[in-house]
Amino acid sequence: MIKLLHTADWHVGKTLRGRSRADEHREVLAEVAAIARDEEVDAVLVGGDLYDSAAPGPEAEEIVYAALLDLAATGAEVVVVSGNHDNPRRLEAVAPLLELGRVHVQTRFQAPAGGGVRHIETRSGERLAIALLPFLSQRHVIHAADLLGKDADAHNQTYADRISRVVALLCSDLDPGSVNVLLGHTTITNAVHGGGERLAHTVFDYSVAATVFPSSLHYVALGHLHRSQSLPAACPVRYCGSPLQLDFGEKEDAKSVLVVEASPGVPAQVREVPLRSGRPLRTIRATMAELESLAGTTGDAYLRIRIKEAPRVGLADEVRDIFSEAVDVMVDDPQRPESKTVESRVGKSPRELFAAYLEERAASDPQVLDLFDELMEEADAPAAS
Repeated sequence: MIKLLHTADWHVGKTLRGRSRADEHREVLAEVAAIARDEEVDAVLVGGDLYDSAAPGPEAEEIVYAALLDLAATGAEVVVVSGNHDNPRRLEAVAPLLELGRVHVQTRFQAPAGGGVRHIETRSGERLAIALLPFLSQRHVIHAADLLGKDADAHNQTYADRISRVVALLCSDLDPGSVNVLLGHTTITNAVHGGGERLAHTVFDYSVAATVFPSSLHYVALGHLHRSQSLPAACPVRYCGSPLQLDFGEKEDAKSVLVVEASPGVPAQVREVPLRSGRPLRTIRATMAELESLAGTTGDAYLRIRIKEAPRVGLADEVRDIFSEAVDVMVDDPQRPESKTVESRVGKSPRELFAAYLEERAASDPQVLDLFDELMEEADAPAAS
């Protein structure tokens, strides 16, 4: 039997309304390493988005490299694919050094014979094959000619079709005598978002059906969506979710890693191992009198507070005097006519907001939206060295 640990979406370097999460990341990633050690896993699968930014600071890099080496120090082989938040060139630059520490990093799609499938012989002599699917943007999957000659629905289908062909190629020559796994960073159609994802890269344009994964796979380990969940497919397909509540959209999520046990010819067994590190996030909607009664009852949670009062000068400061961990304070004034308009924008992606803007001005055009997507990708891409 081969045992795996599945983690993803660390987003090291992320702040919460300006508050550093560095200590929380150190703590939770040390907890993940301890679980890998206690479970005696053969491999750790890291499904991308190690960083929150394509240009992480030195502290974020120190945390990630230390965490990867701590995982490898458990005796497990550590295999990583890059996510849409990661800088492929930056990871490629350190990949040879990480390889010396038993950490394998894949940032670009490769055919199986060129490194697209990682073959591992475990300590017990069993064989493990890991097909590697790092995040692929539309720019890398769809040719420019397609963008000029097809409408938006055809673009979506082209992306899904080509990802399907990529998966088929990666899985074309898997040995039934091995445990066969796919490690990827992508969006599955109808999967549930956690709330803290970059929506420009999780909308339908970037989604594929779970049916692309063949039954020859024992397990599909995915990163990209921050809520732990299982998807119906011919084989077990799972998102492990992020290890911390990264934004208030994830305030209800219980965080965990997944431990997977698999043998050739036997369906994989998956169990969640809860993570206890990290500070919870909580939203409170209350009057000032109600807030005063809650003082001292919220522990170490970061708070988003919506005050049900008429606005006045100094109101937010009064709230912060009561709750030092309030990172987001807004007046929820039902008498203010524009409040409904503001709320209607919350949680929408830049693409959705731009599409609404075009519609309001009777200027909707799928090609303009496609160009907007390209510009968003250019803005997110690391600067050329």
